[in-house]
Amino acid sequence: MSSPTPEYLAELLHRVANDRDDAAFSALFSHFAPKVRAYGLRHLRADGQAMELVQETMILVWRKAYLYDGSKGGASTWIFTIMRNVSFDMLRKVKSNREDCLSGDIWPLIDGEVGDQEEEALQEQIQSQLLSYIDLLPDLQQQVVRGVYLKQLTHQEIADQLNVPLGTIKSRLRLGLQKLRTHLEVNND
Repeated sequence: MSSPTPEYLAELLHRVANDRDDAAFSALFSHFAPKVRAYGLRHLRADGQAMELVQETMILVWRKAYLYDGSKGGASTWIFTIMRNVSFDMLRKVKSNREDCLSGDIWPLIDGEVGDQEEEALQEQIQSQLLSYIDLLPDLQQQVVRGVYLKQLTHQEIADQLNVPLGTIKSRLRLGLQKLRTHLEVNND
């Protein structure tokens, strides 16, 4: 069976939003649940958490379908953005006590099969969007976010380079990530 067209996926999402159409939601679920689960297995590393990611993502798709605006992007992009935000929340809960951050916290890359052009295009779009949002951060927060996520430096290495306390680096990173999340939510809701 071939993959549904972007137009068809958008139509399904509009039917869920406007008519609370169970059949349309079921079709969306059947298409996206395996992709969301695969992403969860790769990034959350546990089947239980991957299934929770599917459940939470699809619940939000059902509840927030009325917010989808086809002029801002495709249905797949919108649903994968919800998935990414849910996974951020899950990772934050799991990693709240860890000092070192992993790049998977911020880079919502979908590691699809090599030949899957749709997922590769989505991956590039998300990366580009995140980089443009990082550019909007204040310089001090931008330095820390870029150091941690683009240069793969530890918090301590950045503190040493900038000659500031470790706590300052953590604060700047936290504030920068909060602003990134706000940009993502504002531009994708």
